[in-house]
Amino acid sequence: MAVSRWITNLFALWTVLGTLWAWFVPGHFTWFVDGDNRVFGAKLISIGLGLIMFGMGITLSFDDFRRVLKVPLAVGVGVGCQFLVMPLLGYSLARLFELETGLAVGLILVSCCPGGTASNVVTYLARGNLAFSVLLTMCSTLLAIVLTPLLTGWLAGKYVEVDRWNLFLNMLAVVLVPVLAGVFLHRLFPGLVKRLAPWSPVLSVAIIVLIVGGIVGASKDLIREHFGVLMVAVFLLHGLAFVLGYGLAKLLRFPVIDRRTLSIEVGMQNSGLGSSLAKTDKFQAQFVTPAEAALAPVPCAISALYHCIIGSFLAARWRTRKAGGRVEPGLEGAAEEHGDEVIS
Repeated sequence: MAVSRWITNLFALWTVLGTLWAWFVPGHFTWFVDGDNRVFGAKLISIGLGLIMFGMGITLSFDDFRRVLKVPLAVGVGVGCQFLVMPLLGYSLARLFELETGLAVGLILVSCCPGGTASNVVTYLARGNLAFSVLLTMCSTLLAIVLTPLLTGWLAGKYVEVDRWNLFLNMLAVVLVPVLAGVFLHRLFPGLVKRLAPWSPVLSVAIIVLIVGGIVGASKDLIREHFGVLMVAVFLLHGLAFVLGYGLAKLLRFPVIDRRTLSIEVGMQNSGLGSSLAKTDKFQAQFVTPAEAALAPVPCAISALYHCIIGSFLAARWRTRKAGGRVEPGLEGAAEEHGDEVIS
């Protein structure tokens, strides 16, 4: 639908406006991330993230999983970059800037999260390889169920003792279950999914804005206190990731269309997932003081803002340039299925 596509394509604008709104009127957003507000015992932020993952799931089919097996090299390189470049950057920048424990752990956590589903929107706008982007997002999201807890525990363990098992259980609850539920709904009720799919991205954008705005509003004083070093560190995390993603793809002689896609996939993280994980009771209990725990979600919120802005800037720049290239064998079907959709 034209309206839903228009709303979704402007997700960066909504994120910026939502952040500004939350900064001046925090109460309009903080209710969403307040742990005391729950539905059936679950935090609103966790429910929101589950809905985003469910929305991603209804855009996928079992054929998408089979296509991955047809292009193992391309997908393997993409996922490998996702879980090597970003985590190492996150850890290195945390050490370089000597971030406080809470900020360091939050930066590492978001860098160890899978590619953000917003990357599919940016790839579409940048005239990248949308099918490749969809498959990379799907694979990195599923692999993150295991890799995010392992990498976070390994790298952030230099600051606090990370409970990998708790992170794994949270990944199952907020990622795997909703995605699989969406895939099965796609399989069993294709007619219903066809009506829901155009509006699922709009709901995802709204939830992302609520999460980012809520954390920014709740952490306003902390952000002001650590503004300089925090903003620089998170900007470098994403800026360098976009550059390195493109550079690695160029080194491997990927066509331009795939270089753009890999750059976007590596540079854009699922910051909403990082925020949700950082706000869980058990994750926060790992810190020595509540003040340290309160800092952990902040880099995730700033991350969401930065990768939207940088990604949108690149999309606008690349959209005006021709990108000759090819779609890998096995991706044509995905390109046809997802080509007219914009996934948030």
